[in-house]
This record gives sequence, structure tokens and C-alpha cells, in this order.
Amino acid sequence: MARELLPGLYGYRDLEVGDWFETGEAIVDAAKIDAFAEVSGDFYEIHMDAAFARNLGYRDRVAHGLLILSMTDGLKNQADAKLRGIVSLGWDWSFDGPVIIGDTIRVRVEVAAMRLTSKGDRGIVNLGFTVTNQDGEKVQSGTNTLLTAL
Repeated sequence: MARELLPGLYGYRDLEVGDWFETGEAIVDAAKIDAFAEVSGDFYEIHMDAAFARNLGYRDRVAHGLLILSMTDGLKNQADAKLRGIVSLGWDWSFDGPVIIGDTIRVRVEVAAMRLTSKGDRGIVNLGFTVTNQDGEKVQSGTNTLLTAL
């Protein structure tokens, strides 16, 4: 039975498929986009030039998809419901819609699948993510496989 995870620390044995929580919000501003461009080396015009983005039909510069994925993981890690994650084993991700300067994102995280490792000393949890903007529109989604403590 799906349940909302309350504030606290959750290991593998504390979780069930269907459990979920929502994160706080984060504003995507020009400073974050500029900093991500500096770190990643991705200065593609749609991210850096408002006139270029407007000519493509966007109201302003579009955030890097990987910036939003990174912010999504950060929002998960800052949530009141904390997972006893050890290491991320991979992501399967979709960029469903643009995130524009000034947008606010939030994330719903759901336990999609679980299994013990072959040694049985740790858990592997597949998390489903839905990232929405301030209008409730889905902008990114996907899964993360997380190695967890029991």
C-alpha cells in the first residue's frame, strides 16, 4: 500500500514499493544556468542567448537538461524524507519539456522496485521521479537505481 514518507531516515528495510515523497522547490535562475555552463562547458545558444531562445519560441533562455537532473537529485537529497543511499548505480531519464529562467521546479519521488543485492547485505531501490514546474507541468521524468543500506 502506497504511503507518503514522513520526515526521517529510511533504509531498504523501511521502504515498500509505492512509497513516495515530495521535495521542496528550487528556482532556476540565470546564475545557475551560467554556473552550469561554466562547469560543463555547454554554452549552446539556447542556454546562453535569450534572443536566440525567443527566436525558437521560448520566452527566455532554456536551462540545460542535465542541470535540472542535477537539481532534481539535490532536491531529493535535501528532502525531509531521507534515503540511506550509498551510491547511485544509474539513471534512465527523459527531458519532457523546457525549463525556462524563472521557473520553479519540485519533484515527486516514488519507490518503483526493490531487491536485495546478491550478498543480501544491501538493497537496490529503483526510484521513479516526476519533475514539475510551477504550473504543474511535467518537465522531466525517469528512474534512478540506488544502492542503499539496509
